[in-house]
Amino acid sequence: MVERGVGGVVGWVLVTGGAGFIGSHLVDSLMGKGYRVRVVDDLSNGSLGNLQRWLKNRDFEFINGDLKKPEVAGRSVVDVGVVFHLAANPDVRLGASDPSVHFDENLVVTFNLLEAMRKSETAKGIVFASTSTVYGEAGVLPTPEDYGPLLPISVYGASKLGCEALISSYCHSFGFRGALLRFANIVGSRSNHGVVVDFVDKLRRCSSELEVLGDGTQRKSYLHVKDLVDAFFVVLDSLGKSGSVEAYNVGSLDQVAVLRIAEVVSEEMGIGKPRFRFNRSVEGGRGWIGDVKVMQLSVEKLMGLGWKPTLNSEDAVRLSCREFLESS
Repeated sequence: MVERGVGGVVGWVLVTGGAGFIGSHLVDSLMGKGYRVRVVDDLSNGSLGNLQRWLKNRDFEFINGDLKKPEVAGRSVVDVGVVFHLAANPDVRLGASDPSVHFDENLVVTFNLLEAMRKSETAKGIVFASTSTVYGEAGVLPTPEDYGPLLPISVYGASKLGCEALISSYCHSFGFRGALLRFANIVGSRSNHGVVVDFVDKLRRCSSELEVLGDGTQRKSYLHVKDLVDAFFVVLDSLGKSGSVEAYNVGSLDQVAVLRIAEVVSEEMGIGKPRFRFNRSVEGGRGWIGDVKVMQLSVEKLMGLGWKPTLNSEDAVRLSCREFLESS
């Protein structure tokens, strides 16, 4: 039986990929605010340990399942009011060696989920975890949501843009309410990949030298996961009318260079100044094929709803490094 939940949400809240880095932080906040939360995750990237505190709670359900199977998607949306869709393969670099992963884990999964929602009587709201990489190499910085044309340079970015298009079409065709959140680089506790994790692992193996992918001049926006979770709730409260969809950038108000991140991680580990060795094997000084070298998002639209990041990029990276060192 569907019951009215918190904040006007009817029934359960579904978090796909809820055992992962970002998803588990969102689950913690949803549970703390009194929502009834269901998670579906195949645990290929996430960990059940991230959800341990909720497993015996009567307002929490966990489905260990693969959303590439339509029957799993159908079971997941039963009595659900709103879906936070975070399930995806987060490794941008993987697309250069195995493009099918992003097609399957992003586009196929999203289509199955939307079809399940279409057949559901209750699941008509969706908040999607997208990415700044949908913009490709934007000619305008900070980049606003209405920038175009959107020409991704990675398979990951292309697959996320495809998911955005699917969600928009289902919102307009079937009366869903949708929000597309285009993330900057998200850092924080429970992350198991990314530049901070990479640098810490490398320095633990050899503290005198650190390999930096690219030429070190890459400049991007970094946001702490706690600020991102706050954005989810601001967007949830502002989901529009039936048949509407909005895109929102979510990032910090500045950038930080990869070389400075290397220095910050070295400082936090108490190493001093290791020798930096730059791996310039990819054209243009990029870190990998499909790496957007310079990125900063315009976040005025989201700030207009009352949200604001509490940390700048460097402070978010520094806090993330401390959290990772304390937990590993």
